[in-house]
Amino acid sequence: MDYFTRALIEAVLAGGLAGLVGVIVVVRDRAFFTMSLTHATFPGAVAAVLLGIPPVLGAAAASLGLVGIASGIGRMRAQGASVASGIMLTTGFALGMLLQSVSTTSVNVESFLTGSILATSNGQLVLTATVLAASALALLLFGRRVVFESFDAAGYRAAGQKPIVIEMVVLLMISSTVVTLMPVVGSILAVALIVAPAAAAKQLTRSTTGMFFVAPIIGIAAGVIGLLASRALEVSAGGAITLTAALIYLLALLPWRRFRSMVKTS
Repeated sequence: MDYFTRALIEAVLAGGLAGLVGVIVVVRDRAFFTMSLTHATFPGAVAAVLLGIPPVLGAAAASLGLVGIASGIGRMRAQGASVASGIMLTTGFALGMLLQSVSTTSVNVESFLTGSILATSNGQLVLTATVLAASALALLLFGRRVVFESFDAAGYRAAGQKPIVIEMVVLLMISSTVVTLMPVVGSILAVALIVAPAAAAKQLTRSTTGMFFVAPIIGIAAGVIGLLASRALEVSAGGAITLTAALIYLLALLPWRRFRSMVKTS
């Protein structure tokens, strides 16, 4: 299997994963949190390189640690989720740059920030496929409860359910997705690939269930089209994939429903 075939398979897997988990991010209004988490994984990846271990492991450790810290800050009186997310965003990125500046080892910061899908290994393919399968299974088991709690938190608690369980499932799904996408589109661009397909699906469908079907398709389309465009135009693959996802979202903002209604009535 050559490098481009691996990259193409990774684009399909990563696009599907980003679209699937992105629905949860959009429904629960966690876009800013996700952006903060993408920056929080950056110092973990840099530290991992300095220690001579795979960057994905460092990014995973950093994301889990900072998710725990953010959850604690968010529960403090006079604090909140937005405060915690803002702290994560600035602190994570600053810590990563600090580690890189004091390091005696050459660290390719750009690869962490914008990714390198063309360098996808067989191990990365296995990781992405595993996280995608685990996320799909989690949604099969907890999907209805996640949607219920997202739209009616008071009713969910009144039904005797514990929101903390859903919160932990959601946080694990988002953090694992961010870590998995870092080698593909980088820590900065990952949030766009996660949010844009789901936001586009929200414009094109009438239900959350519909979003779960449409968003992965849009994510896959963005990944494949962006990768092929980057090869044809000889530009950054991560940037091309992200811009394709953003373009699809902008197209989804057009009044398609109104147009269909006009066609039916004419």
